[in-house]
Amino acid sequence: MISRYSLAGFLKPVALLLFLLAVCAMPARAQLSPEEVVNIKQVGQVVLHPQATHVAYTLSVPRQADEDPGGNYSELHVMELETGDVSHLITRPASASALSWVPGTNRIAFRMVDREHHARPQVYSIDVVGGDLMKHTSAPEGVMAYAFSSDPSVLAYTMRSPLPEEVQRRHEQGFDMQVSGEDERHVRLWVQEGEDARPVTQEDMSVWDFEWSPDNHRIAARMTFGTGLDDEMMFSEISVVNVRDGSTDLLAESQGKVGMMSWSPDGNRFAFLAARAINDPLPQRVYITEVGDYIATDITPLGYEGTPEWLQWKDNNTLRFVAVEGTRTALREMPASGGEAVRLAGGDLEIFRSVSFAQGGRIFAAAVNRRDHPPEVYMGSVTRPGWTRLTNNNRFLEDLKLGRQTTIEWSGPDGLIIEGVLTYPVGYEEGQVYPLAILPHGGPEGVSIDGWNTNPLYPAQVLASEGYVVLKPNYRGSGGRGSWFTMANHRDLGGKEFEDVIRGIDHLAYQGLVDPSRVGISGTSYGGYFAAWAGTRYSDRFAAAITFAGLSNWISFMGTTDIPHEMSITHWDLWWFENQGLTWDRSPVAHLQGARTPILVAHGLADDRVHPEQSIQLYQFLKLNDIPTGLVMYPRQPHGLVERAHRLDFMDRVVDWFNRYVK
Repeated sequence: MISRYSLAGFLKPVALLLFLLAVCAMPARAQLSPEEVVNIKQVGQVVLHPQATHVAYTLSVPRQADEDPGGNYSELHVMELETGDVSHLITRPASASALSWVPGTNRIAFRMVDREHHARPQVYSIDVVGGDLMKHTSAPEGVMAYAFSSDPSVLAYTMRSPLPEEVQRRHEQGFDMQVSGEDERHVRLWVQEGEDARPVTQEDMSVWDFEWSPDNHRIAARMTFGTGLDDEMMFSEISVVNVRDGSTDLLAESQGKVGMMSWSPDGNRFAFLAARAINDPLPQRVYITEVGDYIATDITPLGYEGTPEWLQWKDNNTLRFVAVEGTRTALREMPASGGEAVRLAGGDLEIFRSVSFAQGGRIFAAAVNRRDHPPEVYMGSVTRPGWTRLTNNNRFLEDLKLGRQTTIEWSGPDGLIIEGVLTYPVGYEEGQVYPLAILPHGGPEGVSIDGWNTNPLYPAQVLASEGYVVLKPNYRGSGGRGSWFTMANHRDLGGKEFEDVIRGIDHLAYQGLVDPSRVGISGTSYGGYFAAWAGTRYSDRFAAAITFAGLSNWISFMGTTDIPHEMSITHWDLWWFENQGLTWDRSPVAHLQGARTPILVAHGLADDRVHPEQSIQLYQFLKLNDIPTGLVMYPRQPHGLVERAHRLDFMDRVVDWFNRYVK
């Protein structure tokens, strides 16, 4: 059995599975279609049982064409590692999320909505051996996040405060005006013992994240006075909450963005990820505080170029973290006193963003993607290299011929080394010159990683099958290379960061791989800004552009977005009214005269991040200047696309627009 440790217990069934899959493989064909992209299933969260007997995971399952519009389902599956048998515990049309093992049991806990009774999400658990579904909470407004203490009868959860009864009655009478600053609903932390639940934080504070202390008497909570996303991203503080009397005290000083948090096993120290400064776009530094001292020390290794995203204690003296490093990912271990961070896993083709440990931290499981497949369940060991793949949810991908993918480098306008993920056309022939599709990530602190790189908004392999070279550039301002690189575009958005992209085009043209007169660009959010910027300010370099949920006017954007502080402080590093000339000059709509690039404009109508007015405004101005354009607005869609039909429609439009104007 694997609980006695050697990995042999799960290697046999997995080896047999992979052998059978290889035997059944069909001859490769040449095209990944939009229809196949929307049919892809993806493993989400992976949690390994502490005794390594089972691994539980969520599987994102797309809706079928004949179903009502909506997002993917999130199924709960559990694999018994000794046999390789998989139990499908929660399946469509139900969805499960936020998995965790109930301490000391074989029960897997999760959040789920009782669709039959139209209830709000609650915490449930199910025995992986006998079934036996159990409901743990009855939170009136629904559970947002939860965590069990080491005592399985005690759990904490967050719940948004209900509207006062008088306000609810007035809403029912039609007085449902939305008045800024009124009827704000804070998110409070509750502790439930048995069936009795009580709030342990004040009514005027919102709790966004929390962690039980090892002694079960305290909870570390990341809190804000405000209720909005801008407050959560920029102005949170970490406090310790006394579970018995609800008293709070500052636990650790921080500034700007705060990420994952973790208590040391003895409860004497506390580690967390946070920004280097308030204008750092990512919480990518490792901090430690002695509980009661308040002062946090940055122990990130000197000169380390990476972006930690997941953090956990190995023991009282050692930390482990998972980080994006360039276009790869890695699991590292370092002393809590500071020093070298030794790589335990990663750095190769397997891409993962977190891990789940078992057996005293010797083995781990993770959702891993590679260039040839989206996330699947993998297992690894800190004592031996390599991974073992446990699931294969998209066998049809093995029948496809995908474009070859690699990471490339080139020099930016000032000599700074820039990386990007390059995908060659399917059927690439050396010496042939191809059209180029640029797919810039959003953020701008996002990062393109050299793993599975195709989704409805960034259909890289679909374009490769259409004969395009595809480049996903990690321009300055991207994550994955430390705070210095993420902050390298401050006060210069659309400046040298976009010249990094232009230099990437020139680099590929100099190699004879692409035709610089046949270049298209398509991006979402800040990537959509890049596309609009390319089609206006740099119109002479781009044959076509597609912007989804993109920024077109920095001044009106700052007046309509839900994150004005985050955008101004961590990206611009100034407010628009401090330099109105620069802000307007870096707006795509300021450069329409003389532009001729056909620009397709698309947006979700339920987008709070980048208001749809940004796309309506751009489209209107393009038409007034007789520039070829189109406007597509997707009902119900937020800052992205979640419904099957809309995803299919957008991919088809990307291919059609590029084929019409780039080829």
